[in-house]
Amino acid sequence: MNKWLQIKWSLHPLFIMILLASVLTGYFLELIILFLLVIVHELGHIVMALAIGWRVKAVRLLPFGGVVEVDEGNGASAKDEWLVAIAGPLQNIWMAAFAWIMGDLGLWSLEWTNYLIQANLWLAAFNMLPILPLDGGKIVLAMLSYRFQFFNVLLWTARMSIICSIILIGYAIFPIFLNVQGIKLNELMIGIFLLYSNMTYHRHVPFLFYRFLLFRLKRVHELEATGARVVPILAQSEQSLYDVFKRFKREQLHLLCVVDSITQGVKLYSEQETLQYSSDGINLHRAVGELFR
Repeated sequence: MNKWLQIKWSLHPLFIMILLASVLTGYFLELIILFLLVIVHELGHIVMALAIGWRVKAVRLLPFGGVVEVDEGNGASAKDEWLVAIAGPLQNIWMAAFAWIMGDLGLWSLEWTNYLIQANLWLAAFNMLPILPLDGGKIVLAMLSYRFQFFNVLLWTARMSIICSIILIGYAIFPIFLNVQGIKLNELMIGIFLLYSNMTYHRHVPFLFYRFLLFRLKRVHELEATGARVVPILAQSEQSLYDVFKRFKREQLHLLCVVDSITQGVKLYSEQETLQYSSDGINLHRAVGELFR
C-alpha cells in the first residue's frame, strides 16, 4: 500500500493474480496499459469526489476499476453519489475518443488504436453493469433512493448484485457446454469475486443502514436548507424505532406521527427529534411510544 495525493492506494489480490497470469501468457504490456486506464478511471472518481467536498481515504485497484473509500458512506445525497459513480466511465469514453483521433491522424498504429478503444469501451461497459461495487450498481442504488425506502434499496441492490454476479459466472463457463472454447478465466475470477463481495454486502446491510442513520442528522440539515419535501410516517406506539427508521427515504424529510394504541391520540415529532434518540445511544428496538413519553 502506498500513499499518493494523500490517499492510500493498494492492489487487490485479484489484480495481482491476473498480473502474474499475464506475465506467463505474454500479455504483460497490454496489462500495463490496462492498469494505466484503470488509474485514470479512478482519478475521475477521485476528482469528482473532492470537487463536491468528499474526503477520499483509500483506493483499492481491481482489474475492472477500483473501490474508492470515502468518509461520507451512505450519508451523501443520491445526486452526489451518482455523479461520483459516472465520473469513472466518462474517463474511458474520452480516452477511447482520443485513441480514435490519434489513430485517424496516423500517430498510432491501427493495432494499438483498436486495442485502446476496445479496452476503454470494455472498462466503461463492464463498470456500468448493475452490480455493486461497480459504478452501475452505485448508480442504480442512487436512482432507487429517490423513490423507495432506503433500507429496502440497500437490500434490493444487494440481491440484484448477487443475481447478476451469478449470471456473469454462468457467462464465463457457458462456452464449455457448447464445446466452442474454454472457460473465460478473467470473467470467471471477477464474477466469483463480485459474488463473494455481494454476499458479504448482503449480510452487512443492517450495519450499512446504521451507518446511514449516523450520517442522517447532517443530511437532514441539508435537506431542510434545500426545501425538501416533508413526508409523514404513521407509526403505532408499540412499533420499534428501528422499524420506523426503515421507512425513511434518502431524499425526503419525515414527520413521525405516533398513534397511542390506548388513547388513539397522535403526537408529532420531527425527523431531527427522532434521530436524536439514535445518536444518544438509545436502543433502537424499543417501542417509539416508550421513547417519546
